[in-house]
Amino acid sequence: MSMVRILLADDHEMVRAGLRSLLDGSEGMEVVGEARNGAEAFRMACELKPDVAVLDVSMPDMGGPEAAEKLARECPAVRVLALTMHDDRAHLTRMLEAGAAGYVLKRAAADELVRAIRVVAAGGTYVDPTLAGRMLRTTSPSRGIRDAPSPETLSGREEEVLRRIAWGQSNKQIAAELEISTKTVETYKARISDKLGLRSRTEMVRYALQQGWLADE
Repeated sequence: MSMVRILLADDHEMVRAGLRSLLDGSEGMEVVGEARNGAEAFRMACELKPDVAVLDVSMPDMGGPEAAEKLARECPAVRVLALTMHDDRAHLTRMLEAGAAGYVLKRAAADELVRAIRVVAAGGTYVDPTLAGRMLRTTSPSRGIRDAPSPETLSGREEEVLRRIAWGQSNKQIAAELEISTKTVETYKARISDKLGLRSRTEMVRYALQQGWLADE
């Protein structure tokens, strides 16, 4: 098992200490840095290039969403996992739209956090089970996700692109892995949006959850 390198970002020192103890004691995981706020987390993530940056949503000097957005633009190889006390759909949606690949509640069991980190590090998307159900029950402003067409309406390549978007991959990552141009990825995204009526990444994640595509293997 390859070592998963992790950056922790939380403005509470005791929280960071507890997380470091937990993760350093987990097989195949290593905490390579700690940040006290979003700005520091962004800088350290770009310098240390961890596999996963575990970010608190509410931090001073740049919150989790802002840090996630900057990392998605400038350090896309760093996967972001939100670890937060906020269990409402609004914060979840904001982090997913910002580019986070996972969202876990601080009250979750320790083994759930470890599992989430492994899923995110492996290229998947992880949503806390208590919130995943809420996403599935939520409808988009324009149409209900439950009323969206079957994935059979997509071509094989369109479905593959949609799965990778839901997994949190950037256009550049998708293009590299599928050996196509980023412009072609954008074309596929436009076709997916037209066929399924999914207008945002959050809706695509919700659709993927409904299809069972985000379940870990």
